[in-house]
Amino acid sequence: MTPADLAATVLSAARAVFVARGLDFAALPAATTVERPRNPEHGDYASTLALQLSKKVGVPPRDLAQALAAELGAQPGIKSVEIAGPGFLNIRLDAAAAGQLARDIVLAGDEYGHTARLAGQRINLEFVSANPTGPVHIGGVRWAAVGDALARLLRAAGAEVGTEYYFNDAGSQIDRFAKSLYASATGEPVPEDGYGGEYIAEIAATVKAEAPDADLETFRVRGVELMFAEIKQSLTEFGVRFDTYFNEKDLHDRGELQTALDRLRAQGHTFEADGATWLRTTDFGDDKDRVLRKSDGDWTYFAADCAYYLDKRERGFDRVVIMLGADHHGYLGRMRAMSACFGDDPAVNLEILIGQLVSLVRDGEPVRMSKRAGTVVTLEDFVEALGVDATRYALARYSSDSPIDIDVDLWTSASRENPVYYVQYVAARTASVARQAAAVDLTRGEPDAFHADLLTNDKENDLLKALGEYPDTVSRAAELREPHHVARLLEKIAGAYHRFYDEPACRVLPKGDEPIGDGNRARLWLNDATRTVIANGLGLLGVSAPERM
Repeated sequence: MTPADLAATVLSAARAVFVARGLDFAALPAATTVERPRNPEHGDYASTLALQLSKKVGVPPRDLAQALAAELGAQPGIKSVEIAGPGFLNIRLDAAAAGQLARDIVLAGDEYGHTARLAGQRINLEFVSANPTGPVHIGGVRWAAVGDALARLLRAAGAEVGTEYYFNDAGSQIDRFAKSLYASATGEPVPEDGYGGEYIAEIAATVKAEAPDADLETFRVRGVELMFAEIKQSLTEFGVRFDTYFNEKDLHDRGELQTALDRLRAQGHTFEADGATWLRTTDFGDDKDRVLRKSDGDWTYFAADCAYYLDKRERGFDRVVIMLGADHHGYLGRMRAMSACFGDDPAVNLEILIGQLVSLVRDGEPVRMSKRAGTVVTLEDFVEALGVDATRYALARYSSDSPIDIDVDLWTSASRENPVYYVQYVAARTASVARQAAAVDLTRGEPDAFHADLLTNDKENDLLKALGEYPDTVSRAAELREPHHVARLLEKIAGAYHRFYDEPACRVLPKGDEPIGDGNRARLWLNDATRTVIANGLGLLGVSAPERM
């Protein structure tokens, strides 16, 4: 029985109680959930439904809990229901119902863990969005790993997601980039506010080889093309692909900044002062009003932000999610106010996630700069040091609002202390068990012949409980925008599997000349269910599930 099945059974019992007592059906939720108790002695699952419904129907929570417990206790698969505290329901499944989860997982395959929790939501998820003036640096690497994992999670929870990379191919940073390329190609010193590093020399040489007489504008246009092509390639090799690559220049070329200004003006939130056009964002909590168009007629970066937000909303996205670095806290107030100025509800239509700093550490010392970029640690440096899998897992394993140090020595070690090795080892071990089973003609057998009631060992039950947490963890991680919950559950499952594997009474393979029995088949179902969940979870993090290590 999956947690979703049990939750449906709890709600069905509540309907039966409502019918028997003549209670108002309007108080019943469309769906409910069950949770794993923190203390295993309190049962397999817990429900707070009696507490949730009590005030709505005017029945004391313990009275309602007693009625629910009696109804639930009569349902197939329920071993017992106990009432705790003011009205908590602690539910224990019988062995057959608990064990059926292994079969359900294997049969669901890649779809296990997918839910409809966020069905109907159209989300635009923008992340990385590094300017094409250099390789993706350490902060962008974190967002590449976390953002891609979040997109996968949101889709697994039923949302329609469009991933987007926005790059600034207009403005002063591009000017400095072009001047740096030109200086490198002509043998002049790098401008004081320009860009350095081997990559500048490489791109400059390429442009000069293509066009020996290239002027500054040629270096600007072709340099941006080459730099962005390199960024896209490095992200692709990292396993990150975007649905849309959006150029800021297109907003200017299509007149979308003027369209956004006209819309804001029609909403009554603009004013003229000192020859410039302003947006009165202080009406919606910003610390100061913002200039949209300067007195010389030039647009501000904020005007482009407004046009880009409007563009996303008019493409049909209900919620705009933007991932920004730790140095962008100042954007929160102005962006929320801007959303409100367009007539949107910032709490519904806009969400800004701020990621904290990451340090790469080797031999106890920070790795401070790239071999190629010269000033920062890049995506290539991360992958060279750890590999793609370890980099993605390490960055997605922690809450993005916490600074982290990534220890190269730890994350490249073949030990249980290395979290990604610990989890991937279970992926490989479960695959190995399946191969060994096939070698001795041990198969799971038909699903209808599965003896779930034979999975009674504590180690088997603990593993089943951990596997059962997966769907709710996926949904919760998607709702909270926190992929690290999936990583932590995978490590919990890995620990439970290792204990199951090491328990002599839980052998999957027959020992010596022992005949193959139903217990072996049942435990093979559990082994393969573990492989399924580990592979699915690692897939959500963009990490491979190896069959051999």
